[in-house]
Amino acid sequence: MNDRIPFIDITAGELCAPKRGAVTGIHTRSFSGLYRNVRIAFAGTLFVLFFGTAWLDWNGRQAVLWDLSASKFHIFGATFWPQDFILLSALLIICAFGLFAITVYAGRLWCGYSCPQSTWTWLFMWCEKISEGDRNQRIKLAAAPWSLEKIARRTLKHSLWLAVGVLTGLTFVGYFTPIRPLAVQLFTLQLGGLALFWVLFFTTATYLNAGWLREAVCLHMCPYARFQSVMFDKDTLTVAYDPSRGEARGPRKKGSAPRDPGLGDCIDCTMCVQVCPTGIDIRDGLQMACIACAACIDACDGVMDKMGYARGLIGYKSEHSLQGGSSRRWLRPRLLGYAVALLLMLAALGVALQSRPMVSMDVIKDRGLFRENALGQIENIYLLKIINKTARPQHYHLRLLNAEGFTLQGRTELTIPAGEMSELPVSVAMHAERPASSSQALTFELQDSDQPKIRSVAQSRFVAPLNR
Repeated sequence: MNDRIPFIDITAGELCAPKRGAVTGIHTRSFSGLYRNVRIAFAGTLFVLFFGTAWLDWNGRQAVLWDLSASKFHIFGATFWPQDFILLSALLIICAFGLFAITVYAGRLWCGYSCPQSTWTWLFMWCEKISEGDRNQRIKLAAAPWSLEKIARRTLKHSLWLAVGVLTGLTFVGYFTPIRPLAVQLFTLQLGGLALFWVLFFTTATYLNAGWLREAVCLHMCPYARFQSVMFDKDTLTVAYDPSRGEARGPRKKGSAPRDPGLGDCIDCTMCVQVCPTGIDIRDGLQMACIACAACIDACDGVMDKMGYARGLIGYKSEHSLQGGSSRRWLRPRLLGYAVALLLMLAALGVALQSRPMVSMDVIKDRGLFRENALGQIENIYLLKIINKTARPQHYHLRLLNAEGFTLQGRTELTIPAGEMSELPVSVAMHAERPASSSQALTFELQDSDQPKIRSVAQSRFVAPLNR
């Protein structure tokens, strides 16, 4: 057997390495197009949700708040407690499967349109444009010696970056600490302690990741770039260049027919490279550094329009379509598998949310084994922790189930405000002089007085001496 796996010898360090700007960094060019508008729409929706939701109120409290001090999570009218965090885990798993399904169908759409890293990077690049100018102006400014104009432009850029970073850090921490007093304390320089640390931490992280690191986060820090290829198949839509149509490349006059000079449709203008936020040349083929933002598609389509050529030299294509097959095949085992799993998990999550108990009760037995009361009966002491998970006050009744020979003593009626927890100490007395066992099971039932379906049952033990 002389067969060997074919390979291509490359120079070390060239694999997936972006072509950087002429001076330092990647200087992207301004462009317009369909996919840019789609990305702006997605980014705008993300910004409105992120920055706006934290300021919404719901029944006198912040609508979305993860109250760490009280160990509860408010989402509008629903309140979730640590006992419900399994639902959060399920939601994260569902999001992961959704990401896998999207990747199988159309590659890194998440990275290009919705990932916070790329979204905030585009925002920082916009700040860079309005403070330092377009691509050529930024390259000249970077190469120019320091002057008052350069200092002023750089100061404006970094001031805008820091302003966005502060708003991002404030908003993020505002989902864990009420944002209104947090904002007042921050801007009056009265904020201190842990809250100040986290605001500064996320401000710095935003400033560094979106301002300085940018594509390095996608290339070297994000694990998604590493394992995305295992989810691709020959029908996955990726941003791709059509070499059968574009080669051989070469410049030509406007209005020239595509094949007149014996060249392909690509005029080798490098616009696709100049607009790429990671600095790659999409004409080199599928690369790990490509985040599928489609900036190169918009730029190339604009050039094709000016030349009078058909659009689509660069576009969302699959390996199968580049080889002349159909560009879209839905009935694929992997895609169908992810879709079915996603639908089943969504249905299960819906059922879990619908059947989530709206009252929770934990019974904690006092560390003392037992005691004898004034009537000579053996007593055990319990502490009941009761959580009202509904959005309104509830009135509950407490009793023992199947507890012949035992009496519940203490309060058996209580009212708990919406989304609050209450502690109720009670005792249980045993009537029998000689217990059948030194440890017997007890069942506590808590039931809503107006809605019997809202109930909780908890188990505990009753301890008594065998010899009295």
